[in-house]
Amino acid sequence: MSGGPEIVDLFVIGGGVNGAGIARDAAGRGLSVILCEKDDLAEGTSSRSGKLVHGGLRYLEYYEFRLVREALIEREVLLESAPHIIWPMRFVLPHSPDDRPAWLVRLGLFLYDHLGGRKRLPATRTLDLRTAPEGAPIKDEFKRGFEYSDCWVDDARLVLINALDARERGAKIFTRTACTAARREGGLWSVEMRDGKTGVKTTVRARALVTA
Repeated sequence: MSGGPEIVDLFVIGGGVNGAGIARDAAGRGLSVILCEKDDLAEGTSSRSGKLVHGGLRYLEYYEFRLVREALIEREVLLESAPHIIWPMRFVLPHSPDDRPAWLVRLGLFLYDHLGGRKRLPATRTLDLRTAPEGAPIKDEFKRGFEYSDCWVDDARLVLINALDARERGAKIFTRTACTAARREGGLWSVEMRDGKTGVKTTVRARALVTA
């Protein structure tokens, strides 16, 4: 390339959900972005996750209200922007008198319903597990329970959608391309990529580097 290596604002290593999401967000803000993935998009954990999109209900017990709120808000954003790959699910939480008091569980679920500005999912409800159909597969020792909402997502498709949108916003996406070296030079990152098919190496300079 004449004039030396290409210079971009952001170089992202990794084509999983984090890398693709970062590339999309950065490209949407007008930054020049390159993403490289040594295998294929969503090749690893991002296609083998539990596939739940949740707010982290258990973190309320540790007073991580900000974390839960942020996760719930993002769940709403995903429901609105990608309804074709995310589906609501209802979960039944049986209550044991020997565990936390029922009022405390209900309070936690009330917070879970309202911290993130829930708009599209049904609210939590209390169930009599002896009479409600939802109680049929549950052991008889559980008399009471709570039903709340979270979501299921096609995780691999979520990665692909983010990567495609990032590309439409101007990002360059390289798969089967490994990052073989990265070092700081003159206030920039000098990053070396190797094409997995041809073995050709390319050097790019970036103002910021993210390993995702």
